[in-house]
Amino acid sequence: MELLIIGGTVFLGRALVEAALQAGHKVTLFNRGISAPDAFPNVETIIGDRESDIARLRGRRWDAVIDTCGYLPRLVRLSAEALRESVERYTFISTLSVYPPAGAPQRDESAAVLTLDDETVEEVTAETYGPLKTHCERALGSSFPGRCLIIRSGLIVGPHDPTNRFTYWVRRTARGGDAIAPPADQPAQFLDARDLAAFTLRLTEEGAGGIYNVTGPAQRLTFGALLSVAEEALKADVQFHHVSDDFLRKQKVGEFMELPLWINAELANSFMTFDIGKALAQGLEFRPLERTIQDTWQWARSLPDDIEKPADLPPARETALLEAWGR
Repeated sequence: MELLIIGGTVFLGRALVEAALQAGHKVTLFNRGISAPDAFPNVETIIGDRESDIARLRGRRWDAVIDTCGYLPRLVRLSAEALRESVERYTFISTLSVYPPAGAPQRDESAAVLTLDDETVEEVTAETYGPLKTHCERALGSSFPGRCLIIRSGLIVGPHDPTNRFTYWVRRTARGGDAIAPPADQPAQFLDARDLAAFTLRLTEEGAGGIYNVTGPAQRLTFGALLSVAEEALKADVQFHHVSDDFLRKQKVGEFMELPLWINAELANSFMTFDIGKALAQGLEFRPLERTIQDTWQWARSLPDDIEKPADLPPARETALLEAWGR
C-alpha cells in the first residue's frame, strides 16, 4: 500500500510509521521537519506546513492518508481538498475529547459531541481542543463522504510519550518509597500507542470507514490495579497511599497534570469509562499492561534527567502532601 502520513515522527505518528514499514507498505511523510526530523532517514519526507505548502502534495497519488496532527478545521479542510483526488481514503486521528467531559458512563460513538458557535476560533486550549476536533471530523465528512475513517483516541501511553502523564507513574513506581496516588477505585482508560497504531493501520488497509472510540483495556481497570501491576512489573519497593478526592481538592492539587491522570470521581466515571465495543468487534487488541510498563520504563531511563515533563508531581510537593495526609 502507498501510504501518506501527515506528521509521523512524534509518538503515535512514529508508531504508525514503524508499523507500516514492518507491514511492507511504502510510506511518505508530510511534516514541517521540526520534531525528530531524523527519526526515519530512509523514508521519503516532503517538508512543508499544511497551511502554506499543501501544494507540494499535488500531482502525487497514494492509496490512503493518515492524518495524525490535524487540530484546526480550516487546515484539515485544506488538506482534504488538496488530497480528495489523490488518495482513496482519509484516516483521521481524533479524540475522545470531542465528547463533553461529564456525561453518562459507557458512552459509545452515538453520544453527543462538543461544537463551537464560531468555527473560525483557532486558539487550541483545553476548552476548544475537543470541539475543534469535532469540526475537523465534519470537514472530512464533507470532502471524503463515505471514504473517511475517524479514530477517536483516548489517552495514548507508552515509549516516546512527550506528556509524562502515564510515564510519571512508571517512574514513580520504580523510584519506590511512600507515594501519593489517586483513589484506588478511580477508573483508568488508556491505550499503548503501538496498539492504537496497529488497529488504525489495519482498518486503513481494509478500507474501513466510520467512527471508532479507541481506548483500553477491554475490561474495567482501576488506578489501584494499574499501580499493583506496575509494582510487580518493575519489582519495585513502593507504598502507594491512595488519598481521597476531597483531600486532593483541599490541598489544591491540579487534576490530570499536577497529579498525572487524577480526575475527580464524577468526571472519571464518565471520561474513563467509554464504550469501545465497536472497536473490539473489529479486532482491537492490547499487549499486556506489564509490557507497556516495562517498555516505557526502559525508554524513560534513556532520557536526560532534565527533560521537560509537562505532567509531574515534584518530590517536594509529594512530601508535603504525604505529611498532610499523615496528619
